[in-house]
Amino acid sequence: MSADAPKRSVEQPAANAGASFPRAARLLKHADFERVYKQGRRHFSSHMTLFYLRQARADDASSQGAVPEKGARVGFTVGRVLGGAVERNRIKRRLREAVRLRRSVLKGAGAVDVVINPKKSVLTLEFSVVLEEVGRALDVIAKKLLEKEK
Repeated sequence: MSADAPKRSVEQPAANAGASFPRAARLLKHADFERVYKQGRRHFSSHMTLFYLRQARADDASSQGAVPEKGARVGFTVGRVLGGAVERNRIKRRLREAVRLRRSVLKGAGAVDVVINPKKSVLTLEFSVVLEEVGRALDVIAKKLLEKEK
C-alpha cells in the first residue's frame, strides 16, 4: 500500500448494503444485446434510450441453447461517440449506480432484459436527475410488461 494512499475506515458501512448489482443481474453477452436490440421494444427519455425484451422461456431457450435467468438483467451500451475511455467509464459507473439503487422497480415485471443507451448529457447531469430518470424509465417498462401479461 502506498504511503500517499488514503486510509480507509473499516467502520464505514456500505452506502446501501441491501441494494446490490450482482453479476447475474447484468446483461453481458453480445448475443443477448443483439436479441434485445432486434426483437425488443424501446422507451425514450430525455437523456437515454432503453431497449427491453422479456427473456426467453425455458421451452424457447432449449431450442436456442440459451439458459433463462430468473430476474431482470440490465446492460449498458456506451459507444465511442460519447467520448474517450474516461468519459465512457464515468457514464457507465453513474448508470450502474443508478440501476443498482432503482433495480427493485423491476422485481414484479418478471424476467426481462434491459439495455440502456445513454446520451452524452448523462455525464454532466446532476446524479439525482440521472437517478430519477432511470427509476422513472424502469417503472414505465415494468408497467408495460405487466399490462402485456393481462
